[in-house]
Amino acid sequence: MKQAHKNLTTWVLAAIFFGALFGLSSPELAIKMQPLGTYFTDVVKLFITPIIFLTISLGISGMGSVKQVGRVGGKALLYFEIVTTLALLIGVVVTWIIQPGSGVTTMVAQSSEASNYTTSAETFCFWSFIKSSLIIQVLLFSILFGIFLNKYKHRDNIKNKLVFVSKYVFKALHFIMLFAPIGAFGGIAYTVGKYGITSLIPLAKLMITIYITMALFVFVILGYILKYYKISIFKFLNYIKEELLIVLGTSSSESALPSLMEKLEKMGCSKSVVGLVVPAGYSFNLDGTTIYLSMAVLFLAQVYNVDLSWAQMGTIICVLMITSKGAAGVTGSGFIVLASTLSAVKVIPIEGLALLLGVDRFMSEARSITNFIGNGVATIVIANSEKEFDSTKMKNAFHKEIYEYDTDEI
Repeated sequence: MKQAHKNLTTWVLAAIFFGALFGLSSPELAIKMQPLGTYFTDVVKLFITPIIFLTISLGISGMGSVKQVGRVGGKALLYFEIVTTLALLIGVVVTWIIQPGSGVTTMVAQSSEASNYTTSAETFCFWSFIKSSLIIQVLLFSILFGIFLNKYKHRDNIKNKLVFVSKYVFKALHFIMLFAPIGAFGGIAYTVGKYGITSLIPLAKLMITIYITMALFVFVILGYILKYYKISIFKFLNYIKEELLIVLGTSSSESALPSLMEKLEKMGCSKSVVGLVVPAGYSFNLDGTTIYLSMAVLFLAQVYNVDLSWAQMGTIICVLMITSKGAAGVTGSGFIVLASTLSAVKVIPIEGLALLLGVDRFMSEARSITNFIGNGVATIVIANSEKEFDSTKMKNAFHKEIYEYDTDEI
């Protein structure tokens, strides 16, 4: 058992608490803390592409056949579509029953910030996403390079060099994670300082509804999926608690992506499955974002008293099934995709986006955490289906701390 003062979880949790306290007591100064969160996230993102490349390349090169690559990818995409569609339907049903938008005033005028979102919304999900999604580009290149290594006769020399580089990349990542409490403090202080607690009161019903829905999705839907494989959702969440707190503090699931990939390998998922499923999931398996989008659209319809027909509901669901796949795991992307969805549907006033500006950052945290957990569960499911999951490693990982983010290990 690690001492409390050496436990990264303790420090991140304390940073989140004091960040919120600082945001309430000194809002103007707290807003200036934003760079602490954004800089930390930006530095961690530097590790994403090399880790994806190294993990996938080494994983595929060690696979028995190229057919296995296609099989794993096919299973992952099928799983993503089923689970995200289920998340979408859950969001629609809960919002339809609770009606969080009923009685909410639309006195908030459209701000310039909302206009900036809507201006770029039409190009975000299609051309812009294809052109600028570095993760997808690196993922495709890594798969091709891994297939090349798999067939290359003298691949051992290249693989040994990649393993050497991978070792020090992860060591560098562990060192950077020591600064996670600073990043979490900056992110929370900025959020509370800028929007304050009072800005949440008019939209508290929507926030509570979304948080409850996402909690039900995680503990019921994802919980039962893991239960099928005799894995406890609570033990899994406890295992990745440090990463969850980092995501909570930074509102970005990407900030913990490299660490999640490493921990999934430590708990028994094969390197090849982790390398394929996790990066792909950050574009195609965004459960939290999907729930948020469905609930936000219906919330605005209720606010503006738009009586949606069954045909319009079906259209919205179909549009969301497409637009939600273009939301990368970056802070604020869900809001942009929401704008693009409203633009495509053309039934609900797009000015309603201004209502969500004050709480979007807070809901972004719920989206990111749900996305993060969902991708971890997806990897475990695909690894089990491929019989590339070591339950012994999982038991060891759940019953003792595999590694520590302290200076003794670096």
